[in-house]
Amino acid sequence: MKYKRILLKLSGESLMGEQSYGIDNARVLQYAEEIKAIQKLGIEVAIVVGGGNIFRGLSAEKSGMDRAQADYMGMLATVINAMALQNALETVGVYSRLLSAIKMEQICEPYVRRRAMRHLEKGRVVIFGAGTGNPYFTTDSAAALRAIEIKADVVLKGTRVDGIYTADPEKDPTATKFDTVTFEEVYNRQLNVMDMTAFTLCDENKLPIIVFDMNKENNLMKLMQGEAIGTLVK
Repeated sequence: MKYKRILLKLSGESLMGEQSYGIDNARVLQYAEEIKAIQKLGIEVAIVVGGGNIFRGLSAEKSGMDRAQADYMGMLATVINAMALQNALETVGVYSRLLSAIKMEQICEPYVRRRAMRHLEKGRVVIFGAGTGNPYFTTDSAAALRAIEIKADVVLKGTRVDGIYTADPEKDPTATKFDTVTFEEVYNRQLNVMDMTAFTLCDENKLPIIVFDMNKENNLMKLMQGEAIGTLVK
């Protein structure tokens, strides 16, 4: 396998499937099966999931809500999604642990770096909930931070498009896809990969990012086997 330990970043919207809101259990189960397949090969898997399918702090701020309050509400939404993903993983027979940056002892463990790494070493999938635990930081930033803390080999950003393009492929039919791109090129071209805080964290810590289509069957496994899926940022 190409990687030993990965951090998989899933957007909240990816859990909606074809719905316009909420959680599509069939889609979440599909992700769980994909994760199970690579975990059986000995790959250590950590996951950060967003909350945009339930609540988005930035959108709430635009409607007049206090930004910090809105962001905390968004963090709670990520925990709901993380619980749904944990349930799906255990439905397919994968042991998992949900660690939250905000203490919620009745439903998950508090985030402790060494505990997270121990769970990974024992073969459990670790799901990080509640972002970084701080307002004004996105779940992209949480993904970059946790990946660095647990010494992941790569950040895999699962999206609904198959990589990074010169423009938004859903709006511009002439947009072309990058197979590989450097951090410097992303800065210079102002490409939309992750928010700048998250992206800079990865750049400074020499942590590669792969943007790929998580909804295409077996893409995750192909990445683990070294196939050129999506776009590699290095």
